[in-house]
Amino acid sequence: MLALALTGLRQAGRRAVRIVDADCGDGALLLAAARHARMLGFVAIEARGVDGAPAPITRARAVAATFDDAAIGVSFECADMIAALAQERDLAPDIVLAPTVTSAATTRALTRTGARVIAGGQA
Repeated sequence: MLALALTGLRQAGRRAVRIVDADCGDGALLLAAARHARMLGFVAIEARGVDGAPAPITRARAVAATFDDAAIGVSFECADMIAALAQERDLAPDIVLAPTVTSAATTRALTRTGARVIAGGQA
């Protein structure tokens, strides 16, 4: 689903994409999405990962630091998912990767972003 969403945006003429992973863990899916977006020809990719656990965020930051492509901007933060999603209302992402099981509060927060939500990190 993620690959299809990126392909659809690119076929629609988009050159930039913003992806938020609301439960990113070690960031593997988000980083793969950023690389795939670049492969599709996006020239500006903003990727933001959020997770409540500090250890996976530390690992994700270490891997992201190895990216050597000025077109890809990646950030990872240890934060509450609902609070982080609330910040996304001002500059809505194109795609939000969300956990499969969500609470009513998380579902509301995801809906308010205005982005295409892909549950369960489906590639």
